[in-house]
Amino acid sequence: MSSPSSSFPAALQWLARLAIALSLLCAVGLAGLYHFGPARSGWAELLRYVPFLLYTAPAALALLLSLALGWWWRLGALLALALMATAVMDLRLGLGRTDLPPDAPGTRTVRFMTYNIKSYRAVFKAGGFVPLNNEIEQHQPDILVMQDAREVSRVGDLPYGMRAVLPKHKLYAYGQYAVASRFPISGCAPFDMSLKDEKSDYVRCTVDIDGTRIDLVTAHLLTPREGLNATREERLGGLDDWSGNFADRLSQAERITAALTPLKRPTIVAGDLNAPEHSVVVGRFLDLGLRDAFSAGGIGWGFTHGHSFKPGVSFLRIDHILVSPDIGVRDAWVGWRGGSEHRPVVADLVIPTRAAKP
Repeated sequence: MSSPSSSFPAALQWLARLAIALSLLCAVGLAGLYHFGPARSGWAELLRYVPFLLYTAPAALALLLSLALGWWWRLGALLALALMATAVMDLRLGLGRTDLPPDAPGTRTVRFMTYNIKSYRAVFKAGGFVPLNNEIEQHQPDILVMQDAREVSRVGDLPYGMRAVLPKHKLYAYGQYAVASRFPISGCAPFDMSLKDEKSDYVRCTVDIDGTRIDLVTAHLLTPREGLNATREERLGGLDDWSGNFADRLSQAERITAALTPLKRPTIVAGDLNAPEHSVVVGRFLDLGLRDAFSAGGIGWGFTHGHSFKPGVSFLRIDHILVSPDIGVRDAWVGWRGGSEHRPVVADLVIPTRAAKP
């Protein structure tokens, strides 16, 4: 009896073996680098921003070519694609969810949302703030933090119909940041994380949720755009620019975590951190004891950025909700792509409370 691959040309079988071997090497190498790569390495951090289609499409082609070979080769090709879809693309299955009923004594479920709204572009887009407002209304957050929200600061209130969506939310706005909360907020202030040639701030507030005081930080770290453009246009010649860009973003993360160390009460850090979860940048927050809400409670990949570029697919998870160990995560998800260049991240958080719920 002939083997399943005996009817295929020898050259095609050789090509299939090569493609599968390279696919496996790439999958294992990227998975190891993403999760156990060298700390503070600029080139290793750069690879985290590669669109997943650049490695999953060849892996899918290798799987198709494996039909010219026997079953062991087919399994190898399938394993390579599975590794890329899980370990490399960081698939999440909601395994860290808090298993408590919504009305458990001593807790309150709070819906938290972070959203880079790019308000300076929404003003000039068709429909203006309507897509943003619709997205916020759909999720009905108890607490909403926004970045690139200078229109909110400029107006001094939630503008362009947003106040109708959040009629009872208290508001703090400063610069590009806005914090809107159903719960009392106090002590809100900007804190410096400026770079040597660029002024930059983050915002810190205290939120009172049924007697529990929560430290809330929202931040927008330095964009990787200039560093990525340098490597794309200059190849190896742009690595120095990228390394400097990465170092600046890491410096901002270290400024924030130094101010929070040690955690004194339940803490939420949320915003556009411009770095994937396994990057060294986000790792500074995780080293503090925080955890990523989507990683704990979300299902899927949770990509929030990239859909404004061709081919219109989100491929980076750079917007985060990070919570301290005393805050549970019941669920987490990302929102629609149509409102902004960033999808919002939404999480149902379980807050330990001291006062009876109304």
